[in-house]
Amino acid sequence: SCFFIIARVTTLSLDDGESNVLGVGDGAQKFFETGLLGALITTIVASIAWQLVASAFPLAFLGTPITYVLLRICLGLEATGLASGAWVLASIHKKFAGFQKDEVYIGTAEERAA
Repeated sequence: SCFFIIARVTTLSLDDGESNVLGVGDGAQKFFETGLLGALITTIVASIAWQLVASAFPLAFLGTPITYVLLRICLGLEATGLASGAWVLASIHKKFAGFQKDEVYIGTAEERAA
């Protein structure tokens, strides 16, 4: 929801007869008027801010108790395998593409050695 609020705040609308901002084309101007560009830039800056703080002050950042708790939660979630969405996507892709085991395509190691 914050993304949409930022999009609304950063929306740029021109009155009829006004020239486009920075002389861009009409398509780019319509994109500016959606507010998504501002929301996207704000989201990128907000997501990278913590990374910049952590890289500038690693000991201070990792030494806080909340970071330790969040790190333990993330590692526990990763250990369960629930967050491994790549496996789900690979399984779906395998079914649609009709992939088979390597032995079907290139044979077993014994068959190749002969």
